[in-house]
Amino acid sequence: MASPLTCSAVDLTPLLGLAANATAAADYICSRFTAADDQFTNTAYAINNTYLLFSAYLVFAMQLGFAMLCAGSVRAKNTMNIMLTNVLDAAAGGISYYIFGFAFAFGVPSNGFIGKHNFGLKSIPSEVYDYSFFLYQWAFAIAAAGITSGSIAERTQFVAYLIYSSFLTGFVYPIVSHWVWSTDGWASASRTSGSLLFGSGAIDFAGSGVVHMVGGIAGLWGALIEGPRLGRFDRSGRSVALRGHSGSLVVLGTFLLWFGWYGFNPGSFITISKSYNTSDTFYGQWSAVGRTAVTTTLAGCTAGLTTLFSKRLLVGHWNVTDVCNGLLGGLAAITSGCAVVEPWAAIVCGFVAAWVLIGFNKLAEKLKYDDPLEAAQLHGGCGSWGLLFTGLFAEKQYVHEVYGLGRPYGLFMGGGGKLFAAQIIQILVIIGWVSATMGPLFYALKKLKLLRVSKEDEMAGMDMTRHGGFAYVYHDEDTSSHPPPGFMMRRIEPSGASPAPNNDSTTNVV
Repeated sequence: MASPLTCSAVDLTPLLGLAANATAAADYICSRFTAADDQFTNTAYAINNTYLLFSAYLVFAMQLGFAMLCAGSVRAKNTMNIMLTNVLDAAAGGISYYIFGFAFAFGVPSNGFIGKHNFGLKSIPSEVYDYSFFLYQWAFAIAAAGITSGSIAERTQFVAYLIYSSFLTGFVYPIVSHWVWSTDGWASASRTSGSLLFGSGAIDFAGSGVVHMVGGIAGLWGALIEGPRLGRFDRSGRSVALRGHSGSLVVLGTFLLWFGWYGFNPGSFITISKSYNTSDTFYGQWSAVGRTAVTTTLAGCTAGLTTLFSKRLLVGHWNVTDVCNGLLGGLAAITSGCAVVEPWAAIVCGFVAAWVLIGFNKLAEKLKYDDPLEAAQLHGGCGSWGLLFTGLFAEKQYVHEVYGLGRPYGLFMGGGGKLFAAQIIQILVIIGWVSATMGPLFYALKKLKLLRVSKEDEMAGMDMTRHGGFAYVYHDEDTSSHPPPGFMMRRIEPSGASPAPNNDSTTNVV
């Protein structure tokens, strides 16, 4: 925000001459300057808060993307269950983040480990935070919970979702976000008190580590402790594909998530009305916002195309689900450095992210690890690569604009290894913290028999056994919609084969 306009009646009076009313005129002119300055300040606050609210709405729209992606990636008999868990992530996460989470993450003043103020949004709005900031951060918190729900889909009791979602959004995630994003956090590149980690702080601009790694590592422990779905591996240990029931929903969810990422990454600037005080009056934070949207786009596009051709070479066909997951992996990876890298570097990020995802998926298959949405591999693996990528490719000019002059920047860009070292520390502490908190929680739920559904319920599908019916059951009461007498739907046979005769009058649904 620009420096405020100033006017001093004492300095202005001599300039108005010796007129009897010179002092009164000076006071009047300065009062008008002050009023104009207040109006400019109010306008800047309004612009920035509107920008942040709009970004929050975009990030919240990602919940719909998660819901569609999850629904399409599971079997039809579990559609209602996974959709309900996505609704639950937002609802339960909203209450827990309001009461505890926001305070643990951003309550100031605090120590380097945890926030201590603003429980239940007490003393907000303030000079530091407005309500829009809470809404934006809540949307991030529930995104982390949504990632985890994909890893443990199709076999988890509903009560377990309630418990882990509240715990993750109310405690586990806020602590990590405090470390990296709060001005008091011990690893934060924006820290204003105390020394910076390696003189740099960890740069995780929009959450490759804070959001994606936290959600991915939590999902990893949940899936490991639960074990694979029934039928995922046969008696000899070979992998059996349990394919999702709707590629259309997967594509719809992917596009919704991609759309929401433009609030996730560019919105993390928090403000847009800020000048960088350069000779180019057209260049400011608004330009950095646009560049961040471009790097986000290029990383996702590159990862999607890389996955498309790589999987074609590896398995011999074009697979839209793999391409969608690859694209999302690129978006998860660029999230850390989106604001501090050049567009060309984002292409490198997306290319490597695609191979990171392919590699982790191969490893998961060998270890007989079952994650229906590849969430741990995608968000945990690609998120880790994103943090390393930032430590390698962060551009000097952009780091100084966003985080301040004199900061270390990318190793490959000539900035030394301090930022890269801070990024490695962030990866290690996130893995350690989430493992130490979510691992025991999932284990305790298993011991209490609250984690996994029974074999019978899993085989029948949770929609029928737990939620009152399937998502795709239709009851046509309109007789005009019934097929004419003698009409019969037939199964589609392979090319060249004749359909088997069917004398049964029962309609066969394909």
